[in-house]
Amino acid sequence: MAKKETINVQGTAVTVITSKENDYISLTDMANAKAGQTRAADIIKNWIRTRTTLEFLGTWEQLYNPDFNVVEFDHFRMQAGLPSFVLSTSEWITKTNAIGIYVKQGKYGGTYAHKDIAFEFGSAISAVFRLFLIKEFQRLKEDELRQKSLEWNLQRTLSKINYRIHTDAIKEHIIPNIVTKEQIAYKYAEEADLLNVALFGMMAKQWRDANPDLKGNVRDYATLEQLVVLSNMIIDISTLCKYILILLQIYLYLQKNNMYSEIYEKSGSHIIRNIGKRYSDYRKRMGYTQKDVAVQSGISVFTISSFENGSSTGITLASFIKLLRAIDCLEEIGNLLPELPESPRMLFEKQSKNKRI
Repeated sequence: MAKKETINVQGTAVTVITSKENDYISLTDMANAKAGQTRAADIIKNWIRTRTTLEFLGTWEQLYNPDFNVVEFDHFRMQAGLPSFVLSTSEWITKTNAIGIYVKQGKYGGTYAHKDIAFEFGSAISAVFRLFLIKEFQRLKEDELRQKSLEWNLQRTLSKINYRIHTDAIKEHIIPNIVTKEQIAYKYAEEADLLNVALFGMMAKQWRDANPDLKGNVRDYATLEQLVVLSNMIIDISTLCKYILILLQIYLYLQKNNMYSEIYEKSGSHIIRNIGKRYSDYRKRMGYTQKDVAVQSGISVFTISSFENGSSTGITLASFIKLLRAIDCLEEIGNLLPELPESPRMLFEKQSKNKRI
């Protein structure tokens, strides 16, 4: 979208339009500085028909316009200087496919030219006017650069804050306790690189390897537009947290119900032998001998040894509870049949209901 600004050149308001990173200045506004002498359109027409102007325009177009019609340009240049030669801006644009000058119709229309051409046209007004035009235009660009710098710093700060807020929220409320600190750090880096690839086309490490002499990270060298997109992406990601929570609840629900394990393929005796071996590990970790457990539980050392080495799989649940109590691990009995979590369907319905409210 084109951006419109106005600069004041010796009391004359001159419009500047920025489109696709190119600046175009209103020749019509500039010509109005000679108000009272002749019409703005006539000033532009008289300027464009001179040989000096045509050679300047032709050279500029050949430098920046691959579609410039050089044949028509030579035709105009040969006629330049003749008393009968007349050339309008529209005719120049139409016949040569020029892009350095364009005519805008409507109430706020007029003839606009690329800044290089507009500075040259300034000489047709006066040498002093041209100097003031360049000075005011440079001031406008410096103000825009300063504003962009402030906006860049603001967006960089916002993106950092947003990223910290939503990652901390995930850490505190979504990531289950079964995930280690190392895994959490890896997931954070993985998510950050997902955004980096989407915006910058490379991961953080790839950027550091390609730019070893630069300090900071890839986001510190982002454009303002990229930072705005990054900030919005992070905000959008935070809205997905509740849905991630639902998915994690589903995963944990399935995991606790052994839907991803192979336990159903094992026999009852095999499962009891595994429990016996695990009990042996717990007993040793807690610092108890089999004799200590026998004294505390009232179960013989032979029975305890047979349970641990898997030679006997006929232990009762009551005896198993006594063994757990003897090594101060009775709370582990709750893991045999843990309390059912809220079903994913009920959780989803509750989330949907809260959203409607």
